[in-house]
Amino acid sequence: MPVSPIDWDDGTIRLLDQTLLPEETVWLNIKDIHELAEAIKMLRVRGAPAIGIAAALGVAMAANNFKDHDITSFYDHLDTVIDTLARTRPTAVNLFWALDRMRTVLSEVSVKTVEEHCQRLLAQALAIQADDRATCRIMGKYGAALLSDSPTVLTHCNAGGLATGDYGTALGVFYAAQEMGKTIRVYADETRPLLQGSRLTAWELMQANIDVVVLPDSAAGMLLASGRIEAVFTGADRIAGNGDVANKIGTYPLAVLAKRHQVPFYVVAPVSTFDLSLASGEAIPIEERHGDEVVNGFGRRTGPKGVKVFNPAFDVSPAELITAIITEHGVIRPPFTPGLAAAAERSLWKQVDDGLP
Repeated sequence: MPVSPIDWDDGTIRLLDQTLLPEETVWLNIKDIHELAEAIKMLRVRGAPAIGIAAALGVAMAANNFKDHDITSFYDHLDTVIDTLARTRPTAVNLFWALDRMRTVLSEVSVKTVEEHCQRLLAQALAIQADDRATCRIMGKYGAALLSDSPTVLTHCNAGGLATGDYGTALGVFYAAQEMGKTIRVYADETRPLLQGSRLTAWELMQANIDVVVLPDSAAGMLLASGRIEAVFTGADRIAGNGDVANKIGTYPLAVLAKRHQVPFYVVAPVSTFDLSLASGEAIPIEERHGDEVVNGFGRRTGPKGVKVFNPAFDVSPAELITAIITEHGVIRPPFTPGLAAAAERSLWKQVDDGLP
């Protein structure tokens, strides 16, 4: 089974430091909100759903650390905590979705004591984590049903257990296919500049005994032209109302190549990744990261000192390049707008049915 990158341990958040994989498996014991914010910024924890889970647990941790104060100070402190976490990564909407759920719990007027707030915040954070684990398994089954008995597929970046609660979005499809008895081979783009594909996806799939082959990002076109790839599967960090998808940089050219070679391009993402307030992907904020990740990555300089660097962390794939979006409420096909809206409404009713805010 895929490893879970996040655990709650009696007031401490345990994070698998993904910057050290695959050579070292190191768990961080996070006890302070500023440590958590640094871990999110530095990609020690990464992947849209995992960031949301980490942030929710961070609010619960901060509440627990501040429970001996009066309720007015408690509210002020948690407002600051939520704002701090919201500033860590701008593109992945799951972060803001999870923080909004925590704010809703905090604003419950019937709760009068700090202790009860702490209990409810922790319960909500753990519910977000549990929901993610269940949701990914459902999406995995929907996606695996689209594959033949012996598929060869291509993926980009890491959208597995390391990026979620423990199973994965795009990689969850591969785990589900394996569980169904299908013989699957996965080609994983290395995913420049931080190599999440070769460092994380390959490591994770090998842990699950899934046949995986790493290729340079620039070889994807040749691979797709060869006819060996049955389908491309990626995750998402934010999906606009028209079906435009923001995902790790390099996804857009992969979608273009898949379209050119008539290979289905599937995006696997929970409703928490939707941002229906945005009409299109043009409005999605794109994080730009430090140039050293490109010209001095992993401690070795690969560009001249002082050279200017363009290092966006994400790009946007237009809806017309996407074959379908696989969610916990089924497979949504073009036109995406009505299907996305219907899935979002179903998720809202599920929260009400589960008694969640």
